[in-house]
Amino acid sequence: MARIHDVVVDSRHPASLARFWAAALDGYQVAPYDQAELERLRGDGIDDPEDDPNVLVEAGPGVRPRFFFSLVPEEKVVKNRMHLDLTADDPAAEVRRLVGLGARVLAEYEDWVTMADPEGNEFCVMR
Repeated sequence: MARIHDVVVDSRHPASLARFWAAALDGYQVAPYDQAELERLRGDGIDDPEDDPNVLVEAGPGVRPRFFFSLVPEEKVVKNRMHLDLTADDPAAEVRRLVGLGARVLAEYEDWVTMADPEGNEFCVMR
């Protein structure tokens, strides 16, 4: 039986989108860069983690799913075929917080609010 290992999100700028989702999701953070990872990046010609083409956001060892934000050349142009549904103790406050982080409200319904992250990827906050 299959289990989710990672969720991969195509991105125009992985580092900034990873920071948004690390701030959006409770308990998640951008994975720290150790010396070995910085050396690996330098070996690929990348001197600044801000230019990392694959940025990991995780909650901690063994916690799944992890999220990888991967560089792609094209911008998002159509509706997502899959999205995340988020919950919060105070959905209205959470929508305001996410807007403050750079998300935008796309539509409001009785049971959820459809939003977009800074690169336009849709997600919902359930009421």
